[in-house]
Amino acid sequence: MKKKLTLTIDKSVSEKAKRLAKREGTSVSRWVEQLLIEKIGSASGWQPQPGSWTQKMLGAGDLPDQRNYKEIKQEEILKKYGG
Repeated sequence: MKKKLTLTIDKSVSEKAKRLAKREGTSVSRWVEQLLIEKIGSASGWQPQPGSWTQKMLGAGDLPDQRNYKEIKQEEILKKYGG
C-alpha cells in the first residue's frame, strides 16, 4: 500500500529532479522511495545481494570502466528482459 508524503524542497531542485526522472523513465517519488529503502536497509545492516543491480549501483564509482548509472541500468534491464 502506498502513502502520500509531502516534501518541501527548493523549487529549482524539484524542477531539475522532475526533468531528470522523466528522462530516465522514472519518477521523483520512486527515487525518494529507493533512497529511503537504502537508508533504512543500511541502518539495519542490510546489504544488497552480490551481483545485484543495487550492489552495482552502490559501487558504481568503483567500476574500472567508469560506466554511469544509466548505462548500468540499461545493461541490467537487457539482461533481465532480453533485448
